[in-house]
Amino acid sequence: MKKFTTSTFLLMFTSLALFAQSNSLGTNDPAAKKILDAVSSKFKSFKSVQAKFSLKIENASGKALGNKNGTVFMKGSKYRISVTGQEIFSDGNNVSTYDKAANEITITKIDPSANSLTPQKLFTNFYDKDFLYKLNGEKATNGKTSQEIELTPTDKTKPFFKVLLYIDKKSTTISSSKIFEKGGNKYTYAVSNMNTSTQVPDAKFVLDTKMFPGAEIVDLR
Repeated sequence: MKKFTTSTFLLMFTSLALFAQSNSLGTNDPAAKKILDAVSSKFKSFKSVQAKFSLKIENASGKALGNKNGTVFMKGSKYRISVTGQEIFSDGNNVSTYDKAANEITITKIDPSANSLTPQKLFTNFYDKDFLYKLNGEKATNGKTSQEIELTPTDKTKPFFKVLLYIDKKSTTISSSKIFEKGGNKYTYAVSNMNTSTQVPDAKFVLDTKMFPGAEIVDLR
């Protein structure tokens, strides 16, 4: 399984490599938009978020190619992603990634004009400019009702052709997503134990090099 970088995390979450495009390839489902707007509005009301996540990768025949578990913290424009062997920090200005296997820290500067993805954007109104969407219906899983929304990218050069979002009907939050790549691989990302009342200190989003003694620092800013 390839290295779990910031871009990999965002790709696996919903593979939404966003660009400022106009949605002109068809019409959207008003029922789906109502649900997505509610999810976006709910998320924006949270001051900070802590959640556990799991990632499962399968090939076209359903064979498991890899699994990852981790934790994500979000506060304003800041985020931190912790998975086995890697830590990703963003203080809103820079992104610092520690790779345990290489004992290396890579630092890059966030370009606000680059329409780059952050975990926060994946919970808000990313869908309006880049996807056609429709409500497929409701499904009951483990006593909970989820609303399945299908997203189709307007940019057909994307490496994926479909994303399924599962919205917890009771909490109005994204519980999981499944991405279908053109090559046949499927990525399932599930969120659990989302805590929206926790107080996360700003220091949580800043990489302190003292945490990783001897690590090589690659500063690309």
